[in-house]
Amino acid sequence: MTAKEILSNTKTRMHKTEEALVRELAAIRAGRANASLLDRVQVEYYGVMTPVNQVASVTVPEARMLLISPYDKSSLQDIEKALLMSDIGITPTNDGSAIRLVIPQLTEERRKDLAKQVGKEAETAKISVRNIRRDAIDGLKKLEKAKEITEDELHSLEKDVQKITDDSVKNIDQIAKDKEQELLDV
Repeated sequence: MTAKEILSNTKTRMHKTEEALVRELAAIRAGRANASLLDRVQVEYYGVMTPVNQVASVTVPEARMLLISPYDKSSLQDIEKALLMSDIGITPTNDGSAIRLVIPQLTEERRKDLAKQVGKEAETAKISVRNIRRDAIDGLKKLEKAKEITEDELHSLEKDVQKITDDSVKNIDQIAKDKEQELLDV
């Protein structure tokens, strides 16, 4: 692997870490209805585990309500069962043709707990980014040992890796800050 490939790979892996953080934080409900709340919920549909958004349309008719309308009315009970077994912590209301999920208003204490959880997720992402940086620098040192790059090039490339890392950490901080702001806004 060349030095250029190592830098490119590092940037790609750090970007994927940021995307994973965004997906993780989307699952933390902020007292507002958001269809991404159901991204992890799987429904047994004709013997196959299928994401809810593939067997039903998920809409947000009100600020604190999700409406799940199955494409196939016979799957309504299966969707309700999957929602009850999921970790979203909201009891579904089945009216015979659709399922409503009313998102409860969060208490101040719960908001603060969720903000702490956001901080933990962000810290996990930063650890991942630092591990990626370490891998990249190890790869560059191997190139230098193999005499494919000079010591000066190694120091220059290490600075490039550090810049990529700093940018990624800055993005992670911004993503976490935005989510915390969303949680703490009443």
